[in-house]
Amino acid sequence: MNYKNIKYAEQNKVAIIQLHRPKFLNALCDELIEELSNALDYANSNNDIHVVILKGSEKAFAAGADISEMKNLTLLSHIKEDFIAKWEKISTFKKPIIASVAGYALGGGCEIAMMCDIIIAADNAKFGQPEINLGTIPAAGGTQRLVKAVGKSKAMELVLSGGIIDAKEALDFGLISKLVPLNDLDNQTALLANKIAKKSLPILMLAKEAVLKSFESNLKEGMVFERKLFQSTFALEDRKEGMEAFLNKRPPNFNNN
Repeated sequence: MNYKNIKYAEQNKVAIIQLHRPKFLNALCDELIEELSNALDYANSNNDIHVVILKGSEKAFAAGADISEMKNLTLLSHIKEDFIAKWEKISTFKKPIIASVAGYALGGGCEIAMMCDIIIAADNAKFGQPEINLGTIPAAGGTQRLVKAVGKSKAMELVLSGGIIDAKEALDFGLISKLVPLNDLDNQTALLANKIAKKSLPILMLAKEAVLKSFESNLKEGMVFERKLFQSTFALEDRKEGMEAFLNKRPPNFNNN
């Protein structure tokens, strides 16, 4: 597949999508988002792909939305076409997505990282929602997902001040799951992706759905949802294989059915 603003590769049931606008610190222009959406559609339809890694460069995961495309927008243009809606393809993607973050993840870059299921960050990573400095506010989840990730007080500080935190602070506040040296970021991300990719694809998708449900429901509703998904796994051959493999003390041979 030939893309202008991203790179796409596959290895061991893992799709690697790299944002690639180096001159613009991977600013999220419309064309990049269209290409990213296309790549995710392809990965979603390919049953040989179990996990997606979304990454940028060493300098920037994504420095935010492309301001040159945004500056002349009006309320009417937003009403006619919500360009941010296209970004949600990441959050609705059914397979696991790992954000591999180095350098700047600001504004829209921080938001698309939070749309992913797991964030692994290099020690040079920087996170923030600086939209307030541009006379606007976050629009792709920065005021919503950030609260759930780091709590109201820290999210309010970041959104209102436009401040930026480093990877250590992001780890301390629970925004990321792991902090690694920059020169080990690709290796550590691949290790986790490959570990996940060995699991049954339908079970991975059900497990992801169950965890995400916790963000949208109270505990009682979430428990009912989880129980129903658990029960549904007993219709799958992979559930039977997993338990038989455990009892026979051998690795499971999942066939994704």
